Amino acid sequence: MKITTKTLFTGIAAGLALAASATVASAGMKDYTGKTLKIVIPYGPGGTYDKYGVAFSNHLGKHLKGNPNIILQHMPGAGGAKAMNWFANVAPKDGMTMIVPLDNSVTNQLMRPKKMRYDARNFSWIGSSNQTNVVMVVRTDSGINNLADLKTKKLIGSTSGKNSSGYLNPMLIRGLFDYNIKMVTGYKGSSKSIFAMEQGESQMAAFNWLAWASKVPHWFKGDKPFAKAVAQIGIFRDPDLPKSVPMISDLVSKDMDKKAVGFLSVAGLLGRGLALPPGVDKDIVAGLRAAYDKMNADPAFAADLKKRKLRLIPSTGAKIQEIVNSAVEDASPEVVKHARNLIFGS
Repeated sequence: MKITTKTLFTGIAAGLALAASATVASAGMKDYTGKTLKIVIPYGPGGTYDKYGVAFSNHLGKHLKGNPNIILQHMPGAGGAKAMNWFANVAPKDGMTMIVPLDNSVTNQLMRPKKMRYDARNFSWIGSSNQTNVVMVVRTDSGINNLADLKTKKLIGSTSGKNSSGYLNPMLIRGLFDYNIKMVTGYKGSSKSIFAMEQGESQMAAFNWLAWASKVPHWFKGDKPFAKAVAQIGIFRDPDLPKSVPMISDLVSKDMDKKAVGFLSVAGLLGRGLALPPGVDKDIVAGLRAAYDKMNADPAFAADLKKRKLRLIPSTGAKIQEIVNSAVEDASPEVVKHARNLIFGS
């Protein structure tokens, strides 16, 4: 899938346009008076999935007819796969249950089809409020000043499970450059993984930059910072990172390696948003998309995200649906196999 700057930000303009017309759309919107909606979080509390989920629960209802209550349900396990599989196959299809879906839904589906029992194209994507890169961060006392140091040094990382971005991306880097990286799994989300770094159980973790900036911004300050970013994976450079933090796509030269990096990079475009399970009535989908666009355009929502040290980069559900469909359909079996071999071994 070819992603351009236009692809990334088209959703912003479309979202604002839809928000402007949402008052008209709300006339036929489902009445949620007295109802309670649920948002499933595929990890434990404290991470960016949870933080965005809390913000969604606080603001989306204001733009739905009847101003319904919205609650969260955390369902951690297997790097998010437990929640995604439940959502695709068990969750009610009445439009009352949504999920903050894994940003790597597509890559997991294609690389581990026996583990991921869903087709991301069948979800109804409601919208997204952020796009982000995965950023590898190491403790300064690990002796790793840049990626080249990993040619001679060993690095132990912490993450939730083998389906998480925090596992897939460091292991991709290991496979691309034959670095000595070991990932320890079993931590319940980014907060626990980052705490493991702080306690000395690990030396590295890889999450979106907002996870680092919102949880441990003090790690990166001063003359002797506790930790530093050494690599990022995404379509575009993260605007909040120094230019000295390299894009992995710039460090590989082989065509298949570049395609494998691009395949995983699509996750950043999905970011943090909401989706409905397969089979929800199209009118309910349209109503929730319109409400989501209004929420993204609401200054109160933007202010809440800023307070939580989160970014707002909005995209419509239709745009995310297009990205997901194209990513699944354009990924060749050869690229998927190569990425799988780099990460999990042949």
